[in-house]
Amino acid sequence: MVDPLQDLHQGAFSSAALPLEALKLFNLPDEVIGSHWHQWQLFGPEGQCLRWPAQKTLGVVLDFGKLRTWLSAQARSAGAQITLGCRALRWQPSGAGAAVLLQQRGASSHWQSCRWLVDATGQQRALIGAPSPKHGPLIAGAGVEWLLEVSTTSFRRWADQLSFMLGSTWVPQGYGWVFPMEENRLKLGVCRLHDPSREQPPLHALLRSLQQRLDLADARVLDRHGGLIRSTIRRREPHRIGPLIGLGDAVSTANLLGGEGIRHAMASSEVLAPLLLKALAGGSDALSAYAPRLRRRLGWRWSLSGRLARRTWFGLHGPGADRRLTRLLHGLEAQASANDLAALLFRYRFERYGLRVLPYLFGWA
Repeated sequence: MVDPLQDLHQGAFSSAALPLEALKLFNLPDEVIGSHWHQWQLFGPEGQCLRWPAQKTLGVVLDFGKLRTWLSAQARSAGAQITLGCRALRWQPSGAGAAVLLQQRGASSHWQSCRWLVDATGQQRALIGAPSPKHGPLIAGAGVEWLLEVSTTSFRRWADQLSFMLGSTWVPQGYGWVFPMEENRLKLGVCRLHDPSREQPPLHALLRSLQQRLDLADARVLDRHGGLIRSTIRRREPHRIGPLIGLGDAVSTANLLGGEGIRHAMASSEVLAPLLLKALAGGSDALSAYAPRLRRRLGWRWSLSGRLARRTWFGLHGPGADRRLTRLLHGLEAQASANDLAALLFRYRFERYGLRVLPYLFGWA
């Protein structure tokens, strides 16, 4: 495994909020957990604050740098060789396998041969490349997050809950968030989908505005990081080109509705791993099952959530959309519990809310 980062704690951009069942599913240890949460807090377009508390813990916020470090340790214990500060520049078929051109920082490039080559470079798709237009457009989004050091009093205001700022008065065509990272540290972020047909304000300006409006202007900024998300809606692009296999965001597993990447990328690795082991043992046909198994793992609701994301976020840019969003939030307040919201946002259980809510999700009302 090669990674261009010199330190796995660098560029640790991820809001990294997970439901509790994902923590158990992937057997993640306590050492990668930044905090726990048991309440949703949503700020609407008019500044109204709605809360959905639960009696038990609903999920965690991960320390992404610690997660990377733990995963790399797991890989090394399984026999993997990891080289940091090294970038994969390009590849080509070579005999029964592939050759990849690697560039080590401070050294000359060299070719490395392998039987199978996995592109896990995320939305960059550094090796597998962008999908053809016939597979559907790549919907792109961008996010910026600051890690803040705050007073104990300020931290308590945001502790134990996931907080979102929704509506064009906060972030046009996107949303903002405040998550508790660890004691006296908060993650403040904004993200949005890129709309080429509309002029959009700079993300950093939106983030500074949130910092002011949420009384966090005096917080010390410990780290600034950002990232991109690009995904097709239908996920029909090739998952394999000869000996090259795409993993995670490189084959559009990132979910556009909630800007999720970690959970679905790890799910894709769970699907790929046993098939790749079979292929290494001589059963190359095993990898033909990768794409259909991954589609089944993600499920039809995943695809639906992508279509909803495009309609919801692109349409959130004016008073009319804000009024629809306000009605949706009050509808959820009247009929949804904290567990229902978790099912909606993490498991895409849209049908739980009946015909009265679905029109708002689809943008029909």
